[in-house]
Amino acid sequence: MSFREPTMSDKTDGPGHDTSILTRPKAKTQRPPLYKVLLLNDDYTPMEFVVHVLERFFGLNHAQAFEIMLTVHKKGLAVVGVFSFEVAETKVAQVMDFSRRHQHPLQCTMEKE
Repeated sequence: MSFREPTMSDKTDGPGHDTSILTRPKAKTQRPPLYKVLLLNDDYTPMEFVVHVLERFFGLNHAQAFEIMLTVHKKGLAVVGVFSFEVAETKVAQVMDFSRRHQHPLQCTMEKE
């Protein structure tokens, strides 16, 4: 008795020979939750300081920063941006630290969108 390697001509597509390819269904990836960063109004922080914070930490131009500052002043709070958790957390910490170092009570918070 002799053994040999099977060749392509030995393979058939007949019964018992499955030529289908098994694939896994693609797992649906979900986007991470986003968080709104909010500035809260107070009666002590100068408007110019708020504008400076918005320009420095959120990359807004002067007109955008001024508009958001007015919204905070008139409505009591404003959404400054929407970010991933880590970015939102960092921005809140930066604003709070910067405000404290300049002796202003400006409050910055975040909440899930």
